[in-house]
Amino acid sequence: MSLTKEQIAQRIAKELKSGYYVNLGIGIPTLVANYIPKDMHVVLQSENGLLGMGPFPYEGAEDPDLINAGKQTITTVPGSAFFDSALSFGMIRAGKVDLTVLGAMEVSDSGDIANWKIPGKMVKGMGGAMDLVASAKNIIVAMMHTNPKGESKLLPACTLPITGVRCVKKIVSDLAVLDVTPEGFKLLERAPGVSVEEIVAKTAGKLVVEGEIPEIML
Repeated sequence: MSLTKEQIAQRIAKELKSGYYVNLGIGIPTLVANYIPKDMHVVLQSENGLLGMGPFPYEGAEDPDLINAGKQTITTVPGSAFFDSALSFGMIRAGKVDLTVLGAMEVSDSGDIANWKIPGKMVKGMGGAMDLVASAKNIIVAMMHTNPKGESKLLPACTLPITGVRCVKKIVSDLAVLDVTPEGFKLLERAPGVSVEEIVAKTAGKLVVEGEIPEIML
């Protein structure tokens, strides 16, 4: 059994610490906001100009004027602040963001990430990804382990246009949790019911497996 997108986000929420300023990218990363423990003080930043983003609103309670960088309706928390994009990217480029959670099309075993363009296909633009990967203190990737054809997205080298070089620290996929180390991807945890052998078979990049690999606890 592989993890759902919601379970990937739930596992990433365990990486957060009180006092963190966190940017959540488009896609699976936005779901992390729903799993932050109530007793933890984390400030979510959205590059379209918001500090203090809350979880997604309940159906029927949406405010069309409150959106994140992915144009999804959101909520705010007490003390939240709105500002322009210049100030938002000033925060990012000044290294004020402790953790960035991004989606990815590919990640290399040296920590390169490709997440903004597939040649020949229409894209909306790179958004804030290149600023975030260049400036964040820590980057975690939320992604599917393989593409729709079943091919590995964890590679020896990215084949798509690079967003950032040697910047990814950790990956949470639908199959596993992995650290990016100088030796390659290091397998830390596996999804419940997923064997180490399956993860090995679906990881094209260098993979380090040491000892017993525990299942992910949610």
